[in-house]
Amino acid sequence: MFHNIPENIKKRMEYLEDFDSRDRNDGTPRLRRLRQITPDTGRFLSILAASAPKGEFLEIGTSAGYSTLWIAIACKLTENKVITFEILKEKIELAKDTFKITDMERYIELIEGDARKFIKNFKKISFCFLDASKRIYEECYDLVIPNMIRGGIFVADNAITHYETLKPMLEKVLADKRVDALIVPIGKGELLCRKL
Repeated sequence: MFHNIPENIKKRMEYLEDFDSRDRNDGTPRLRRLRQITPDTGRFLSILAASAPKGEFLEIGTSAGYSTLWIAIACKLTENKVITFEILKEKIELAKDTFKITDMERYIELIEGDARKFIKNFKKISFCFLDASKRIYEECYDLVIPNMIRGGIFVADNAITHYETLKPMLEKVLADKRVDALIVPIGKGELLCRKL
């Protein structure tokens, strides 16, 4: 999977990595920053997505499409697609550019709007990556898990960097008897769950 990433995808990933790095250092307001995952987290997501059972793949929080590309690489391998949700117009436009430039549009469906309004429509979720406003994490988890198939994988970003903010949700998930869960110290910290 990683040995055969096409050049156009590599170049777009490098562009977005540089963009994200500049965002963090040039005073760009927090909401306008890309705030994307790290490259090692991207590889981690790819491996998890490629190992997920057959079913629906969701991503909550597209940003410019960097994490979406990592998931889509796995989708290309498994002949699946990822459905990704974004609410911010400027990020939607960047993501559309990302998917077009990389020729990955057939593996990605971008839905413009609040994922919470759509999740109930997906009944066989086998993979979900959550990287959105931390205030909606618990609500998204509560919507996804009942619609996730056995063996499905749920991952949430920032479990270490935003631990204090997410602590009530993290404690709830780690005690949830519907999943096996742990916090993985990769990137900004990933909450990793497997549906039982």
